[in-house]
Amino acid sequence: MMSSAKKDREPANLRGRAYESFTRHLLADEIRPGQFISQRELVDITQLPLGAIRELIPRLEAEGLIKTVPQRGMQVAHVDLNLIRDAFQFRLFLEREAVAIFAREAPDTTIKGLLDSHENMIAACEVAEGAGGIGDDLVAEAQEIDWALHIAIIDGLRNAIIADAYRVNLIKIRLIKQSTTRMKPTVVIPTMMEHMGVLRALVARDPEAAKAAMEAHILRARDRAFGLQVK
Repeated sequence: MMSSAKKDREPANLRGRAYESFTRHLLADEIRPGQFISQRELVDITQLPLGAIRELIPRLEAEGLIKTVPQRGMQVAHVDLNLIRDAFQFRLFLEREAVAIFAREAPDTTIKGLLDSHENMIAACEVAEGAGGIGDDLVAEAQEIDWALHIAIIDGLRNAIIADAYRVNLIKIRLIKQSTTRMKPTVVIPTMMEHMGVLRALVARDPEAAKAAMEAHILRARDRAFGLQVK
């Protein structure tokens, strides 16, 4: 006979798998921003039972990833000026303060690891540019290094509430990037150099300089998302 605890875990596991599947398909462009989608379509996409999908929907609505449109059904969040403004403002508020704490408290080895990955990426890109151009594999690696820096700074707070809220907003930031400012070869080195400004402040253990560098980086990323010319 199945224990009560195991029975309770199974629906929770299904809900978690449904959420992971939805976000994975969303970030893979297999579910599109602004798309209208039914519960049955979500069952087909996630390959999970209808019950799990019905329990998933309130979470997606609460996180702003879908909304119910009267007489039309469920609509996936679409990228517009309001989403760009709100997502980047939220990111700025969190990361500006988080990086100041990171500058004071992060282990030297953590900062050195982040610094090394950026320096290696910049060197690899410079070699690639001299050999004909930065390829897709290097762009993808640069994007992973990009996310890793920001997530390390947030995780350094050791605050589960902030980390969860940040990860929901990160999904929206990634949707924005897919729609407007997907990492491109021409953006890789400028982005890495912006990060280097943050990293130099971290190495110096200078919280105020780290905050200023992070703010400048996030505002440039926001402006790129708005379609503004960024030098």
